This record gives sequence, structure tokens and C-alpha cells, in this order.
Amino acid sequence: MMAYTYILINFFTVIICFLASFDRRVQFNRFFGTFLLSGTVVALPFIGWDIWFTKMGVWKFDTRYTLGIIIAGLPLEEWLFFYCIPFACVFTYYCMDKFFDLSWANSFNNIIVFTTVIFLSVMGLLYCHKMYTLITALVTVLTLCYLHFIAKKQWIGQASLIYLILMPGFFAVNGILTGSVIPSPVVIYNPADFLGVRMITIPVEDMVYGYSQFLLNIYFFTMFKK
Repeated sequence: MMAYTYILINFFTVIICFLASFDRRVQFNRFFGTFLLSGTVVALPFIGWDIWFTKMGVWKFDTRYTLGIIIAGLPLEEWLFFYCIPFACVFTYYCMDKFFDLSWANSFNNIIVFTTVIFLSVMGLLYCHKMYTLITALVTVLTLCYLHFIAKKQWIGQASLIYLILMPGFFAVNGILTGSVIPSPVVIYNPADFLGVRMITIPVEDMVYGYSQFLLNIYFFTMFKK
């Protein structure tokens, strides 16, 4: 049973959203192809990042929790992670946007972008010797700057609010992966490469990493959906 841990995390993350996609009020199933395209565009660089970090020893995987199928140094479940988690996130964003008016949150776009960019830039400079901290800060800063100043997207505040709403799911999934409720973590981090600040067992960098991935998935999904 231990070997099915990671695959079950992916399965239970996506199954409810997948089934709800066929609800006649939601009809998200019409956009499965759109998500597959946008999800792949985002997944490829993040998977490349993952492969690089694994090779560099920034993190590693306890394969006792996986099926044992390794592709380019990553467990099969890790590849699926970059589709299952974004699917649940994009589905949630789609439903929240469809059924609720959260446009008021976009009035905070400037505050969110400037505060986050300044804070992460400072953290990246102060801890440039911590690879996970530095790269996560850099990618998130570039993502926000592109979306706000170049693409001029008006939904950053709304997306940020929905990301906060998704936090219970984030803590559930990442908590299991980092060993909150199982004897040992599925993903093992090198202490030399991150701040060491954990939310229960989750490195704080994971939240920032997930934020940039979430924003990029929303960006490409909404673009391809049009």
C-alpha cells in the first residue's frame, strides 16, 4: 500500500474536480483540450526545473512511496503532479469566476504585485546562496512583472484570492508529500538549498513556487480558451 501513496494523492486531488466538470451547470469538460494544451505549456519548464533540481540534489524522492517508474530522474507520479494539481486549481478558478463576482479583488493588483515583487527580490538577494529560495523568488518576480506590466492582466487580485482559498488543499497535498501525516516525507529537501522555514512540514518556498505555477496556468488557460 505504501507504494501507492503518491499516485493516490494525485488521484484524490483531481477526481472530484474531474467528475464535477461534467455537471451541466459547469461544463468544464468542454475545455479539457484547452487545459491539456495550457497545462503542458506550463508543465514543461517546471518539469525541467524539477529534473534539474533533482539532479543537483536540491531535493530527492523516497521511491518507497511511488510505483517505481522513473522517467528522466523523476517518479511517474511527479510528472502527473504537474497536471493533476493544475487541473484542480484551474477548475476551481473557472468555477469561482463563473459563479461569483470577485472582480473587487483586482483593485488590489498594484499592492499585490509591488509588495510581492519587492519582498521576493529582497529575499532572493539576501539568500542568493540558497538555490531553491533564489530560483523560486526569481521565477515568481518575473511571472508577476510579465503579467502586470507586459500582458497587463487585470485578474491578478482575483487569482491571488482564489489561490488563498485553495490553501487548505495546498496544505493537505504538500503536507502529505513533506511528511506531515506519514512516517517520512515523499519529497526530501536539502537543508542547504532552502530557508528552512516550514509551515508545519512544508517549506515556505513551496507556497511561492505554487503561486507562480498557478498564475501561469490561469494565464495560458484563459488565453487558449478564447
